[in-house]
Amino acid sequence: MKKALFLLLFLASSLCFSQSVNIYKYAIVPSKFEFLKDKDQYRLNTLTKMLMEKYGFITYFDTDILPLEVAETNCNKVFVDVQSIGNLFSTKLRVVLKDCKNIVLFTSAEGKSKEKEYPVAYNQSLREAFTSFDKLTLKDKKEENLKPEVVVYTNEIKRTNYLTLFAQPIENGFQLIDSTPKVILKIYTTSNPSCFIAFKDNIQGVLVNKENYWYFEYYSNSKVVSEKMVIKF
Repeated sequence: MKKALFLLLFLASSLCFSQSVNIYKYAIVPSKFEFLKDKDQYRLNTLTKMLMEKYGFITYFDTDILPLEVAETNCNKVFVDVQSIGNLFSTKLRVVLKDCKNIVLFTSAEGKSKEKEYPVAYNQSLREAFTSFDKLTLKDKKEENLKPEVVVYTNEIKRTNYLTLFAQPIENGFQLIDSTPKVILKIYTTSNPSCFIAFKDNIQGVLVNKENYWYFEYYSNSKVVSEKMVIKF
């Protein structure tokens, strides 16, 4: 039971993060981090930009002249910060992604190093912090090998229509019924309006919105299964 709950929470956090980040094509990295004295000290800002690009974001420094498409609104990009949480005995860094409203979208695990030389310690810590991105599925990013194996059940009717469900409000969420009417899913709200914790009989998973369709996704035999549907709220 504990293992199933852990898998559910991991799936929910990964997929909900993916949904919140999928809308961003661009990333902005500051030319100077608050915990350092100088711009691009130890080449840490440049390394951050390179690592963001590795994970598929078109990335700029905040001092760059931006293309019109990037500059026209703050809300079409994610803002990257690196924070120092170390002490006298070790260097520890974490990566924080925020949106234009200063809402935190993601905080990485801490990367740490016990190297005494700052250039080496910061480099090692930052690279380790960025390994948190390896477990995430980012839509339309370059690292396609990050995606989990997905089996898609489309619930097709004559190969053209998908299962259509209707949402009825319940406490902290909705129950989704078919035309019978029969309750097919119960879903519960999260901090992301495009992602719900979902229950279908004895199956626990998440319901996520992707390109105007909803997908009920859950683990089965260590694989992620995805059921596509239309929901009328």
